[in-house]
Amino acid sequence: MTEANSLRETVRARLQQVPIPDLPELTCAHALVDAQAVGTALQVQLDFGYPCGERAEAITAQIRELFRAEYPIVDVQIHWHAAKVATINNQNTVAGVRNIVAVASGKGGVGKSTTAVNIALSLAATGARVGILDADIYGPSQALMLGVADRRPEMHSPNKMKPIQAHGVQMISMGNLVTESTPVVWRGPMVSGALQQLLNQTQWDEVDYLIVDMPPGTGDIQLTLSQAVPVSGAVIVTTPQDIALLDARKGIEMFRKVNIPVLGVVENMSLHVCSNCGHEEAIFGTAGGERLAAQYQVELLGRLPLQMSICEQTDSGNPPVVAEPASPIAEKYRAIALKIAALLWQKSLSGAAAPTISISDD
Repeated sequence: MTEANSLRETVRARLQQVPIPDLPELTCAHALVDAQAVGTALQVQLDFGYPCGERAEAITAQIRELFRAEYPIVDVQIHWHAAKVATINNQNTVAGVRNIVAVASGKGGVGKSTTAVNIALSLAATGARVGILDADIYGPSQALMLGVADRRPEMHSPNKMKPIQAHGVQMISMGNLVTESTPVVWRGPMVSGALQQLLNQTQWDEVDYLIVDMPPGTGDIQLTLSQAVPVSGAVIVTTPQDIALLDARKGIEMFRKVNIPVLGVVENMSLHVCSNCGHEEAIFGTAGGERLAAQYQVELLGRLPLQMSICEQTDSGNPPVVAEPASPIAEKYRAIALKIAALLWQKSLSGAAAPTISISDD
């Protein structure tokens, strides 16, 4: 082994002591590209597979401390890219999209769409290129949540439309194609066709993460998405109450049947904090999301409070991540989003592939 290789292996072994803040199962050793000693200086190059920019300062400080005894100067260069989860099936990829993440729930009313839009905006705030597709054909809400309900997509070519830009995110929704008072009265095949058109006839512009806001349940849209395109992973949103957990389990089981990896669970409306006295109350029960995550051996991605400002800001077209980026709730959304991106990186490192579809009658 050459001296240069020996140094890299020594540095790699030492970097095992520096965990990735968003996913402790990974360490900085996974990101090491090169290490060189130049006199009394050590140069370390890292390339992370998710947008870790806001973690760079803390990571750099830990690495410098780790090598300070041997090297008075430690130059840490941190870069990142959006790792793509490998696919081994024959599904057609969506042009211009690197990873597809489905945000789903077993039932309506648990805050899935609000969670999806704030995850998308959080990833965009890190510098990632992000798209959001509103797959709820019957009840689209993303156009309102992003403040673009009055806009219509422009045509890019005869068969392609440009996504609408909103708060730095590319988006498309049936809410931008029909009026607020126009119901979509379609049977299943027409709805499935509409989803495929939204996916494939939108001119996505080099999207790292396409967040798909799924309709509640386990029906046509879910099956169409899983059969039509390689989905990198799914996120399940639930409240802590038993009835929501019952339906969330069905959502997880559905994704498992079509071989889409479930990245984790978001427990929404965990606590209500009184705006007058600060008293905390678990209106919908406690630890439901934690139990669900433990049962299926997936990550508990985070807990979100029941808070009036979330509703007010999202309804006004300025979700919390945009309206108050420094607020505690915005930080919770960012932590969830970064953990999702880190999990995708982990899957790419392990060689875990997006699904080969298999549907059975049982």
